[in-house]
Formats: sequence, C-alpha cells, structure tokens
Amino acid sequence: MTAAAVIASKGDALERYEAVIGIEIHCQLKTVSKMFCGCSTEFDGAEPNSHCCPVCLGLPGVLPTINKSAVEWVIATGFAIEATIAQTTRWDRKNYFYPDLPKGYQISQYQLPLAAKGRLTFDTSDGPFTVRINRAHLEEDTGRLIHAELGGRRVSLIDFNRSGMPLMEIVTEPDIRTGEQARRYAEELRLLMRTIGASDAEMENGQMRVEANVSIRLRGREAFGTRVEVKNMNSMRAVERAIAFEIERQAVAIDAGETIHLETRGWDEARQSTYHMRPKEEENDYRYFPEPDLPPLLTSPEWLAQIKARLPELPAAVRTRYQEELGLSAYDATVLVSDAASKALFEQTLAVADGVPAKLIANWVTGECMRLAKGESGSAGQVYPAELAILLKLVGDGAISGTNAKEVLAEHYTSGGRVATIIESRGFHQISDAGTLDTAIDQVLAANPAAVADYKAGKGAAVGFLVGQVMKATRGQANAALVQTALHEHLDKAD
Repeated sequence: MTAAAVIASKGDALERYEAVIGIEIHCQLKTVSKMFCGCSTEFDGAEPNSHCCPVCLGLPGVLPTINKSAVEWVIATGFAIEATIAQTTRWDRKNYFYPDLPKGYQISQYQLPLAAKGRLTFDTSDGPFTVRINRAHLEEDTGRLIHAELGGRRVSLIDFNRSGMPLMEIVTEPDIRTGEQARRYAEELRLLMRTIGASDAEMENGQMRVEANVSIRLRGREAFGTRVEVKNMNSMRAVERAIAFEIERQAVAIDAGETIHLETRGWDEARQSTYHMRPKEEENDYRYFPEPDLPPLLTSPEWLAQIKARLPELPAAVRTRYQEELGLSAYDATVLVSDAASKALFEQTLAVADGVPAKLIANWVTGECMRLAKGESGSAGQVYPAELAILLKLVGDGAISGTNAKEVLAEHYTSGGRVATIIESRGFHQISDAGTLDTAIDQVLAANPAAVADYKAGKGAAVGFLVGQVMKATRGQANAALVQTALHEHLDKAD
C-alpha cells in the first residue's frame, strides 16, 4: 500500500484503533577493542576486512574472551535507567543464518540479561511520559553487507570490520502509543548514552539503530494485534514518521478486511512508506542455548558501587536543577542539556560571571552562541566562558547595547580576541548621556517629519521606526530603553 493510499484512506480509523509499540535500540559501545577479541574498534575509513581476526571471523577452534569495559557500560546504563543489575548472568548462542554472520550464531544474552526492569521518563507534547524498560543486555555485532556493481552485475560484498563490535540492546515494554512518544524516547536514550559516555550513538553511521514492533487493536481491547517489526530508520525524524505511517497502514488494511502478517518491514525515506523485507522470526526460531565457551558472569556489590559512583549527573536531574535552582524555562533547560558543548559553555560562564543572571547567560548561549556554532564548526567551543561573562556583565550594566554586543561576540568567536579589546577598537560604549541622546533625537525628528506626523495621527508603529533611526544614527550605541522614553517626551512636546 502506498503512502498516498494510506493518507487518502485512513479517515477516522485511528480514532477507533490504539497502537501498541515496543522499541528495541542497539548501541555500539565506546570500547578500545571488540566484544570477544582484541581487534580495534577504530575502523572508520579503514580498508574492508582489515580490523578482524579468527575470533570475529568465526573460524573453527577459536575461543572468545569477555570485554570488561563493555560489561561496565551496560551496568552503568542499567543504573541510569533505574534497572535492577543481575548478580549472575550468562551468555547464550542466538542461532540464525545471515551472510554477515559467519559462524551462524551470535553470542548474546537471553534468559539472564545484565540489567532488567528499568524505566525512562521524558517530555512529550502531552507532558511527561514514562516507558518501562524490559532489559538491557550485551551481544556482538554482525558484519556489514555492501551491495555494489562489479563487471556489469550486482553483487553483495561482506566487510567484517564491524563484526564482533560490542553492542548493547535495550528493549522496552509495549508501553508506547504514538510515533512522537517513540521518537522522544529514542532521543532521551541517545542523550543518556552520550552523557554517561557509553556510546556516541550516531544514527547516521550505525552506532545507534532503532527498531519498532508495531501493532494496533480496537480501543478498549486488551489483546494485542499482530506485530510488525520496522527497521532501517536512520534518523529521529524517520523513527516518528515510519511508526506513524505503519500505524495508519495497519488501520486502513484491517478496515479493508486484510490480514496483518508477522513480518519485518523497512522504511523507505524517499517514498515515506514502509515496505516488506522478510517474514519475522519467532523467539523459538533462534534456538537459544547457553554459550559453552564463556563462563557465567558474576557481579559483586563493590564492583557495582564503583561503576555507579562514576556516573555523571543525568539529563533529567540537570534539567530539574536548571529550572528549580536557576530559574530557567523548561525550553532553555532542554536546549542546553541536549547539546554538550552549549551545556559546558553555560555552566563554565555561570561559574565566573559574578552577578550575571543565569537566564541572561542561557539566552545568549542558546541564541547567539549556538547560532555562531551552527554556522561554523558545529560546537560552541570557540566562545571563551570568561570573555562571555565579561560581555554579558557589560550588557547587564547597560555599558554596551545588545546590538553591539552581538558584533563583539561574533568577532571574538572568529578571532579569539578579548572582549575588552574588541569594544575599545570599535568604540562600542553605550550612550546613556541625556544631552547626547537629546541631540540625536532632535536630528532624527527633523529628518523624518512624516513619521512625526504619523505619531500625531495615532500610529504607534511610528515610534519603533524612530527608535530604529536613532539607533542607526548612534551606530547602535544608544541605550534603547532611554531612547524610547526620551522620544515620547520629545514627540509629546512637539507642535
């Protein structure tokens, strides 16, 4: 069914059906070596099959060894999502046959995951929402298929550089009901992974992969419908759109008397629709059994305490602190916490900006600083906190206008020059002297009789125009608030 057919046919179907959605997210972990061997994980840009060994190639007779750092990252994630950490866990073989899985099975965890029964709360357009998390466990990644054309025919090539990468899978309960909730959950989990340092979680290069199990049921029913797995969503926007499309597709299909089949579907970004990939496997198809070459993994209270103590302040706690202790809006707090460089700039500036309100700093960091960063290198790192603090102190004291301050910041950003030097070289000192302002206002009024007449005729917008002309005449150095007050006085006295 095409996207156009779904949009044209859905009618009020979604008012009668409720979606039931569970999310599975795979994150590649930030470790030096792979999950069960010593091969380097730094293979971006490397020649295909140059970062692999007999273990990650699945050759006969090899023995895997456990990567301790990967285990610790999953345990840290478990603490971050308020999960229970297992005292004893084990490894299992998950059997399936794909071209990029050379040994015909994947070492994973099934019955005894490292972390279980967690939760994650995040904001949506309808308010805070909490998703229960069933489990977080470790496994190894597969190789990568590269489809190409050689000698005039289509071929599939296999690169095993990714094979054996440590992979954490996080599985929710079927608590999600909309595409937006799914997207917000994935965004919050990505932020959490980056905050604790477990993963860079870049979707574009496969470090984070989101898969959704989607089914629908008549509202008021408890029984689940037939689920469909949706893959190949390579952006947060795609997550929301793919799930929304699949919900609508299933509703229209059921209303048309069609049967929903257990299947795996991909997301076609160009067509904005899902498509059939293959029938979906059931759990028993994987024929799990304990991995004979790895011992059970035991965790001690002392080890867990060390891992927990290394956790930084988590995103939800930071947002709450910004709002309750610093008086920031929910929007400002969310924007700052979502960007690591901006958050660091805000906190470092706040630490040295004696007497400058946190709200003023937040406004400039989320406004001008992020605008400059987006236009240049993509981070706010070229604005020095101490210099930003000096500039905002001058703005707050009325010693420099906001317009001139933006120019100063832009030059500081590109040159690294000191704020005081830039202000001195440009002559940017705010004019608050009444006599100087009166002279400038008189000149502007004399040069703009039509605007004065408009004001006398009751057109309030004329004041804004005249304020702008005074600011222009003073190169943006006039105190805008004083200019507006003085303008009204001059206009009211004028014949």
